[in-house]
Amino acid sequence: MEALLNEKQVAETLGLSLAALRRWRYEGRGPKFLKLGSAVRYRPTDVQEWLHGCPSGGSNAHQQSRRLG
Repeated sequence: MEALLNEKQVAETLGLSLAALRRWRYEGRGPKFLKLGSAVRYRPTDVQEWLHGCPSGGSNAHQQSRRLG
């Protein structure tokens, strides 16, 4: 069984403030989470999957803007 992460650990890992992570959770954005009573926990695999699914910039974004221009 993998160890669960608390919200502070996830915020630090993602380079976000705790408030941003909490706001995203309230808005239904961000990684999947578990509620254990009043505690919020995250599975590391859920955080990784969410991160891999986020849009990224780079060469594709640059090529797309060149085609439009």
